[in-house]
Amino acid sequence: MSTSPLPQDRIDGHNAPRRAALMEDYEALGRALSRRSVDIGKIKNTVASFTIATPSWATGRGGTRFAKFAIPGEPTNIHEKLEDCAVVHQLCRAAPRVSLHFPWDAASDYRGLREEAGALGLGFDAVNSNTFQDQPGQAHSYRNGSLSATDPAVREQAIAHNIACIDIGKTLGSRALTVWVGDGTNFPGQQDFTRSLDRYVSAASSIYAALPADWQMLLEHKMFEPAFYSTVISDWGSSLMAAQELGPKAKCLVDLGHHAPNVNIEQIVARLRRVGRLGGFHFNDSKYGDDDLDSGSINPHQLFLIFNELAEAAASARDAFEPAYMIDQSHNVTDPIESLLSSTEAIVSAFAKAALVDRGALHEAQDANDAMMAFQVLRNAYRVDVSPIVAMARLEAGGAIDVLALYRESAWRDRKAQTRNAVGPGTGIV
Repeated sequence: MSTSPLPQDRIDGHNAPRRAALMEDYEALGRALSRRSVDIGKIKNTVASFTIATPSWATGRGGTRFAKFAIPGEPTNIHEKLEDCAVVHQLCRAAPRVSLHFPWDAASDYRGLREEAGALGLGFDAVNSNTFQDQPGQAHSYRNGSLSATDPAVREQAIAHNIACIDIGKTLGSRALTVWVGDGTNFPGQQDFTRSLDRYVSAASSIYAALPADWQMLLEHKMFEPAFYSTVISDWGSSLMAAQELGPKAKCLVDLGHHAPNVNIEQIVARLRRVGRLGGFHFNDSKYGDDDLDSGSINPHQLFLIFNELAEAAASARDAFEPAYMIDQSHNVTDPIESLLSSTEAIVSAFAKAALVDRGALHEAQDANDAMMAFQVLRNAYRVDVSPIVAMARLEAGGAIDVLALYRESAWRDRKAQTRNAVGPGTGIV
């Protein structure tokens, strides 16, 4: 039995006065696209099939290394986080899965948690391990690394934690483990680059061996932070090397903020796809470094170019192409639900624009070395306002035409502030 957080009649009532205007915009766009021999109905159906996961940790205000400024009504446990994720999905109808992070999201009954999520209309995406922070009561510190630590006892502890995450994930119905480590150095000579990578791969092999047959191990790289001189898995090359050594179930996960400034991320996407190691994405945006800003807020064109490569890969795929898509943001100044709704719309819109690219014309221009016409093919798709398509797909799935307006009308945050415990001051991202 469904226990949707918002009454469906509230959503229907919100949509009623907006339906005619949306239909008018949708039909006008349909006529414009038909002149390009594009069927708007097919594009809408493609958009309706797209889904993305929300991370449990993004339902609360993020924190800088200096402080965390919580807001009233912020979730304080995994059950309240699931409620907020359910609100996001109910309004946008594109975020049916939640990604949990352990031990942040520890629960006493994971089978019961799976049933609770199902009642809210949610399932679970990849589970995430945490060996970049020390937890109360753990035997060994990660101050000098985890999977690449020089101390074998520390490595064994990190391995055991990851295997425990796999076991939890099996109960939840997940099919992937995401592994990110903050291991690295802050001084030249602090560690041997080669031996630290050898230790990482050796430890990761033990985790890989514990994967169920239908699981993936997603290796996440990051150029810097908390290690500022060198990071063990610092870029897509290091991630790919490790994945290739581990085996076919190991794939590379690309976080859009984990690169040097101005890196061509869309080319990385194409390269990883070519060798069959593109496992998934963590979507966010960046101005200076790993800023974890809202998706599409800084560089929406880059988001479109990334989805263009993904659409190209899907069109030419000889086997199943199902990368794991997840939002990974830090909402320091906004209501996290509003940011998740806004980001989901930006991501789905970029996906829709990529579906409009005339691939035949693009390939023809590329083969003719016609740089301007190839660029114009992409530009013609990017210029289209796809919001009527995205909203229509949402409406037909039972979501809201204007997600932010309805969320604010619902007073969800104010109501939860009356029943949830307050989050005290602190540091960190959860």
